[in-house]
Amino acid sequence: MTAQLDVLTAGYVDDRVASTVTLIRDGQATIVVDPGMVAGRGAILDPLAKLGVRVGEVTDVVFSHHHPDHTLNAALFPNARFHDFWAIYQDDRWEDREADGFQVSPAVRLMATPGHTAQDISTLAETEGGLVVLTHLWWSADGPQDDPLAQDLGLLHTNRDKVLALQPSLIVPGHGAAFAPAGS
Repeated sequence: MTAQLDVLTAGYVDDRVASTVTLIRDGQATIVVDPGMVAGRGAILDPLAKLGVRVGEVTDVVFSHHHPDHTLNAALFPNARFHDFWAIYQDDRWEDREADGFQVSPAVRLMATPGHTAQDISTLAETEGGLVVLTHLWWSADGPQDDPLAQDLGLLHTNRDKVLALQPSLIVPGHGAAFAPAGS
């Protein structure tokens, strides 16, 4: 089984900041990754509507980490389970679990990738075009090479190598357009 992935909005960092927000559909799962800061909620809601997805149909939301620029619009999805590095949350339920290796759906799993923060996770989606990794290990294809806000720069580079060893066909970075890693 393979997942269908659509970038709803490509993020950016300049004098303003927005996260890259992504939709993944896999069987019964409808997953939104990093519904954070955007210029307006329409930047998330309009592409969803064009794809025929209603907010109430979103089953899961994944946070790459807990910075507001990646979480601010999570409440748009009232029926979703919310995933972070150590738990799943829904309504008044908090289910402890480690994210590393957690299978969100048949073709989508989580991987611990600390570096930017100690709690960073990446979302791995098996698609028709190959493995796609949604991650904050990169801000964008253009850099920065060294994350100026990284809590552990050495660990960030180690986890970049770990992700690249998976030979992804595409990387969806935290604040930019999807890109094919060098050598893919």
